[in-house]
Amino acid sequence: MAGDNTITVKFFARLREELDTATLNVDARPGLTAGQLLHELAARGGNWTQLDGAQPVMIAVNQVMTKPDRELQPGDEVAFFPPVTGG
Repeated sequence: MAGDNTITVKFFARLREELDTATLNVDARPGLTAGQLLHELAARGGNWTQLDGAQPVMIAVNQVMTKPDRELQPGDEVAFFPPVTGG
């Protein structure tokens, strides 16, 4: 059953560049929300702390924008990216 209980996490734009990571897999756990996942990744330290910092991070689950309280399921694809700014 290995691989059946994972969540794919993708990073886009500035986050992908600054974290030097495009994709990673994490174990799904009952009750894990997108916001908790973001906080846990930020706890890695270094550049990862920006995920939980002053700059907001937008979240999509299975290509649909969502809020941090969205509960994640095995097989979900979570994307984190900085807000789009116009100018």
